[in-house]
Amino acid sequence: MSSLSFEDLSLVDDNRPSPTRLQDSDSESDQDLESGENIKVSKEMSVAEVYLQACKLVGVVPVSYFIRNLDSPTMTLTHHGLGPLGCKALAIALVSDMHINTLELADNHIQAEGVKCLLELLRANFTIQHLDVSNNNLTSEGAEHVAKHLLDSISLKSLKLSGNGFIDEDAKLFADALSVNSRIKELDLSHNKFSDRGGVHLGQLLANNEGLVVLDLSWNSLRMKGAVAFSAGLKVNITLKHLDLSWNCLGNEGTLAIGEALRFNNTLMHLNLSNNCLTDEGVSMLCRGLEYNGMLRVLLLAYNSITVEGALTLVNLVKNTPKTALEEIDICNVLVNENFVNLLEITCQDRPGLDVHYGGVGGFIAKKPPKRVDPMKIIQDYLDGRKMRLWDFFRNIDKDGFMQVPVSDFRKAVQQSTIPLNLYQIEELIQRLDRDGTGMVDYRGLADTRKQMMRDHRRQLKKVESRQKKEKQKSDRILKTFQSAVEAVTPRSSIIISPGDAKEESNGPQPFSATPLSSWHHIVMTNSSRYSVSNLSGEQIHLPMLSGSASYRPTSSPAMRSHSQPNLLANSPHSAPGKSTSAQGIRSDPDMDHSKLSPTTNSLTRSRPVLNAEQPKGNGKTKKIKKRKPKKLEKSLKSSKQVEK
Repeated sequence: MSSLSFEDLSLVDDNRPSPTRLQDSDSESDQDLESGENIKVSKEMSVAEVYLQACKLVGVVPVSYFIRNLDSPTMTLTHHGLGPLGCKALAIALVSDMHINTLELADNHIQAEGVKCLLELLRANFTIQHLDVSNNNLTSEGAEHVAKHLLDSISLKSLKLSGNGFIDEDAKLFADALSVNSRIKELDLSHNKFSDRGGVHLGQLLANNEGLVVLDLSWNSLRMKGAVAFSAGLKVNITLKHLDLSWNCLGNEGTLAIGEALRFNNTLMHLNLSNNCLTDEGVSMLCRGLEYNGMLRVLLLAYNSITVEGALTLVNLVKNTPKTALEEIDICNVLVNENFVNLLEITCQDRPGLDVHYGGVGGFIAKKPPKRVDPMKIIQDYLDGRKMRLWDFFRNIDKDGFMQVPVSDFRKAVQQSTIPLNLYQIEELIQRLDRDGTGMVDYRGLADTRKQMMRDHRRQLKKVESRQKKEKQKSDRILKTFQSAVEAVTPRSSIIISPGDAKEESNGPQPFSATPLSSWHHIVMTNSSRYSVSNLSGEQIHLPMLSGSASYRPTSSPAMRSHSQPNLLANSPHSAPGKSTSAQGIRSDPDMDHSKLSPTTNSLTRSRPVLNAEQPKGNGKTKKIKKRKPKKLEKSLKSSKQVEK
């Protein structure tokens, strides 16, 4: 696309030559300049003149700060109220500028129209490498312009798009654009409206991008589902070093997926999970993944619902895991206790570089008060342990066997026994067994209570088992979803076996060459003797046909792994040119013998088959079917004759 000019924008209002013409190699004014210093002054003056004329034409007030700081490499014009027209005038002036490499235009309400002018500027000016258009109400229309520019941008390295009202569909636009653009190193998409579906697209972005180093997604709404999908991309990413996921309400379940991703990610060095509704349980889930991670150095967990227990878990992780590289942990809102301080001092002796930010000393571990034990259950447990009956225990004071004894005798008998009851529990037991205050204790209530206690105990065990089972099922479901998301966002893990130069000789099959699918888009099946493969750059790659008529059998070598991919062999060696071919490489020839369609014939990829497995013979099946059919017919004929008789 051609660069912006006065002729295109109708900015020429007198007979002076335009500033852009002063830059042309054929311009006579450039030939009159004798020194580099004069060239520099001329360019500065021309940029200022262009800006004043552009502001006059579009009807906006010029920004004096811009004119005064044309020599600075960083142009900061935040909160200047430029609007779309002011941004257009600024873009016209910067076409010929070669000094500014950082342009900050946050909070100027430039909208989609203004960002479109800026992107046109970036097509003509390759000096600007860092652009900040945060809080400019770009919306989805502006996201389309930005994503379209990112497809072929060659100069932009840093892009800040915070607070522009982007939605989940816009995340897909950025994911598609950054899948082919590896020059962007820093991307800020914070304070937008990405939710669960946006997390899926952002996971695709991480899985396919190979250049992003800093990513800020704070103040969105990824939540648990979005975090699971996003973590799948984080697992296979190989470049990201700084990730901010604060204020996304990930919860313990989303943290579980992030911890699982950190088991395999070996590039991330800075992770911010502040204010994500994490508890001590979520910290434990995260630490399970950090046990295998030797790269993460900074972990921010401030303003979560973490107590002293979670803080102790983090320090114990550093103390007991030699592999970990954690140097900074932020739990600035957590009040710790003396045990934590002592443990931290011991840990810092082995790791002097460890820095933990906590809220202060004065916290405590919240312990539940001990459950009040029923005195009736104590007596029942005592009798069960000695295999005694109630009457056996009270027969010395209950001579008649009516299971009723005076209160004084009951109290004396219990106190003289070895039953672990204190005076308070004995009095409570007497009040329960002598509710009417008759002075007689009817200890038949102990026998009736036994069955009820056993039922309550079984019911409580079932509740605990059910709760544990549900938690385990939920964790397994999250991990299963995480693995499915990993398979969905990792095309590079799929291996396609190239059919070229593959032959099977008498001494065994030759090794095949494997090509990763990370940069391939789709495969076009044709009836010609070569395969046409389209990659993301639009080029056509042709693969030769498999030479020879021998069928390929996978070897038992552990290095040979097949993945679920479409069959690349379009035509078999016996196929005729007039026969049509399906997507799986099988000809739709009605005259073809079905025995020729064996799974090992003309199939170079399959869904993880068992290697060296014996294939069933087709002839044996057909013979059995032919033998069984006459028997069934004879039986049916005999039965019909009997019915007729």
